[in-house]
Order: sequence, then C-alpha cells, then structure tokens
Amino acid sequence: MPVEHRPAAAGRPELHIHRSPRRRRSASAAPDGARIVVRLPAGLERGEEERLIEDLVAKVTRRRSRERLGGDEALERRARRLAERHLDGVAFTSVRWSARMERRYGSCTPSTGEIRISDRLASAPAFVVDAVLVHELAHLLVPGHGPAFDALVQRYPQAQRAQGWLEGFTAGQLSAGTPPHPEVSSPSPVSSPSPVSSPSPVSPSR
Repeated sequence: MPVEHRPAAAGRPELHIHRSPRRRRSASAAPDGARIVVRLPAGLERGEEERLIEDLVAKVTRRRSRERLGGDEALERRARRLAERHLDGVAFTSVRWSARMERRYGSCTPSTGEIRISDRLASAPAFVVDAVLVHELAHLLVPGHGPAFDALVQRYPQAQRAQGWLEGFTAGQLSAGTPPHPEVSSPSPVSSPSPVSSPSPVSPSR
C-alpha cells in the first residue's frame, strides 16, 4: 500500500505512515532523520487510528526531548543542585525520567529515595521541571501534604508560576478531547491527574 506523507505541523515533525495488512495487533513509530515513521495495521477505524498515531508520535517526541536534555544523568545532576540550593542538601537514591507516568507529573518513594518525573514534561519550561523536582525532593523530608510540606515547596521561588503552567497544560490536554482519568492523586502543584487515551485494541510495540 502507498505510504501516507503528512507534512510537519506545530509541535510535530513530518510523518510517514505505513499501513500493512500483515500487521494484526502491533503498531510502532521510530525516528528517521527529522521525520517519524509510523507503522500500523491496515483497516483500523479512522478515530482509533488517529488516537494511536498521536500516542506513538508523542512517545517518540518525548524520548527525543529526554535525550536532548541529557537523559537521566542530567536530570539527576539537576535534582542535586536544587536539593542543595532549596532543601538543605536532602539526599536521594535516584532521579529518572518515566515514560510510563501518565497520571501524574512526578512521584517519590520516600522509603527508597527514588524519584520519577514524567517525560511529558521533557519539553516543558525549565522552571516547571525544577518545580516538580523540588516538589518530589520535598517528599523525602515530609512524605505527606500539609503546611510543613507546602513551606518546603515554596522555597523554590517559581513554585506558584509553575503550578499555573501545569494547570494550563492539563486544561489544554483536556480541551483537546482526552477525558481525565477517574483516579485523582493527592492535591499538589505537580500531582494533578493527567488525561489518558482511551484503550485501543492495537498494542504499540515497544
């Protein structure tokens, strides 16, 4: 079947879309220079296909953004600087980008000292990523949410500005037509629930 070529659009590179009758349950996307090549089963319903393309392209774009920022090592160095500057040098075990975190922007496991940041934020402004890091680092000192925790988070000068950005980002995703997930995390500047795509019978290949 012929390849569909879609020109680059705002926030998205050029796409080459291959539809194959040989594919049954898997779909994939991979960078090819400046463009992204998407491979899909033939015969999908239009709406289902568009949701799948959007999801696959977003994952490739987010991976590129992580790499452009220096990956996990750079994120960990960034967290260490913020911990020393705003949280008295609180120690952590690891800080990593997460490609699986679709419901929150960050998570912290105080018992292990592990922090994960959603790679949906890899293309966000630097002050937003920093605010999310400070938020999760603060959980190493105060596991729950409350006045003591809020006081730690507010040590970062742009915490309120970052919260406004995240609220706008989430609202923009919702207005694009993706329904919010029914699970709601604890209220905080960075743990706002994020929209997730409707389940698709086609599983993107890893």
